[in-house]
Amino acid sequence: MKLGLGLYRHMLNDAYYAFAVQAGCTHVIVHLVDYFKQGEANPHNNQPTGDKDKAWGLAGDPGKLWTAQELTALRKSIEGAGLKLEAIENLDPAHWHDILLDGPQRAEHIRNVQAILRAMGEAGIPTLGYAFNLPGVCGRVTGPFARGGAISVGMDGPVDTPIPNGTVWNMIYDQNAPAGTLPAVTREEMMRRLERFLEEVLPVAEKAGVRLAAHPDDPPVATLRGQPRLFYQPGMYQQLIDISASPSNMMECCLGTLAEMTEGDFYEAVDAYSRQKRIAYIHFRNVHGKAPYYRETFIDDGDMDMLRVLSILHKNEFDGVLIPDHSPQMSCAAPWHAGMAHTLGFLRAGIMALERNALPKHSAR
Repeated sequence: MKLGLGLYRHMLNDAYYAFAVQAGCTHVIVHLVDYFKQGEANPHNNQPTGDKDKAWGLAGDPGKLWTAQELTALRKSIEGAGLKLEAIENLDPAHWHDILLDGPQRAEHIRNVQAILRAMGEAGIPTLGYAFNLPGVCGRVTGPFARGGAISVGMDGPVDTPIPNGTVWNMIYDQNAPAGTLPAVTREEMMRRLERFLEEVLPVAEKAGVRLAAHPDDPPVATLRGQPRLFYQPGMYQQLIDISASPSNMMECCLGTLAEMTEGDFYEAVDAYSRQKRIAYIHFRNVHGKAPYYRETFIDDGDMDMLRVLSILHKNEFDGVLIPDHSPQMSCAAPWHAGMAHTLGFLRAGIMALERNALPKHSAR
């Protein structure tokens, strides 16, 4: 197992790279989407945490795809700091919204994703994370929910506010969209859209040497803002895996989201998917409660035994990257850094203990 850190666009600089190295990381996973662009829902002193139903910000330039040249330059700058660039997480809604919506620009947007996959392959970046849903991450509330009053996020109940036209995945892609809201579709229709998407992009991903890693629906509820979710219970991820046996068809395993699910056994799910070798990388986050009522906690203070999770992964010879997902903000001059350092220290110690056979081996039960 490899220890990594997730960095957002405004964090892609030498100061954050140095922090990652100092905390014991060897890898980074980056977000190239600017979630903060002209938005009010995200705090600028933290990673994006969102709001109940406000758009995070404006999507990017629909005519400007990430190029092999800029991706190669990013990889080299990260490598120059002593780290490896493992993945890009999330596509810009400006580049693929009509794949999600099955809209008139769908064919063009398929070509966009194919071009991005080719550029990533040329740049030597092995994984693209994505989340196939319409609402994105919504419903969160922020407060002193974690141990000692540390600022964290959670959810206080269902969110049924319809999605405005011109918005998808929490980002506004068309400021001039007509008034009104997005019509609801069925889960079966969204699964059809996903299957068609994978059918068209997986061959390109394979040829480029890039894996597609699907994030579970966060928060994991059957519907959000009137729209269906695809992966809101642990067993539903098997449906994704069964769409294609391609080695490029993978999952991005978010432990916090899995822990918030209301059915199934959390540890059995981690065991099953890691045993099948279908996990590209893992978000580590702990929580109290189940969706739609939960609170995010420190890594060592939630409902899940994260050392047991590490042991299951070790038993199944998982060799991918682990990164902290969110972490409560600690009471100091650098709240984000302190929260991340706490989580990274916990994970590093757990990995070292397993490598030295200092922790017991765990199965799912």
